[in-house]
Amino acid sequence: MNRAEKAALQLRAVDVLRMLKETRTYDELAETTGLPAGDLNRYVNGHVLPGTDRARDVVDDLGREALGRELDARISVDDEGYVDNSATVFDQPFLDLAAPVVANGFDFERPDVVLTAATDGITLAAALASYYGVRCAYAKKSKETAVEEFIEARQRLQSGIELTYYLPASAVDPGESVLVVDDLIRSGETQELLLDIVETAEAEVAGVFALIAAGEDGIWRARERTDAPIGALTSV
Repeated sequence: MNRAEKAALQLRAVDVLRMLKETRTYDELAETTGLPAGDLNRYVNGHVLPGTDRARDVVDDLGREALGRELDARISVDDEGYVDNSATVFDQPFLDLAAPVVANGFDFERPDVVLTAATDGITLAAALASYYGVRCAYAKKSKETAVEEFIEARQRLQSGIELTYYLPASAVDPGESVLVVDDLIRSGETQELLLDIVETAEAEVAGVFALIAAGEDGIWRARERTDAPIGALTSV
């Protein structure tokens, strides 16, 4: 780990601790983290940074659990099972905080491209792409006028509606590693179309990730398509 990566990890750990501190006293935070209250005070107030090992523990373990609880508090499900996660996908600072936790808390290889489907997955994809320092690409249901070549994925849904996504062919190169992400995975149909795009591009799948898994159908459907790691931060 170089000095820049070390500093980024330490700062992310402080961000996680500050988020937790919003709803806890230092004694409660100490009980949650197992760290001394005095050290936590100094971290949260920016007087010192946690060491590398301690920062990694905060981001990898505590960060994932804390962000999962925060995400649970931000989403709602109506009587018909529809999920409202607008309080999350519209909050770029929260997604920026989640990005290193996702990157370090799951077994994803570092991708060359983060791929999602327009529109709600774009903010999450942008946060992860920024953290990895790689390109962000998103497939759309319509073609861009000025683009000449597209990768196309088409599927007839159970409802009988045909869903088509288009991605400019230049967005993903053969042999590149692609992390497929979205805000929500339910049936897995969108993820399957994105995986079709990766396959057509002759690229490799680094993993499949969603902030929220609504049931298990989508997760299992993705697992049938790839051996790459698949995960979600929380489930409903």
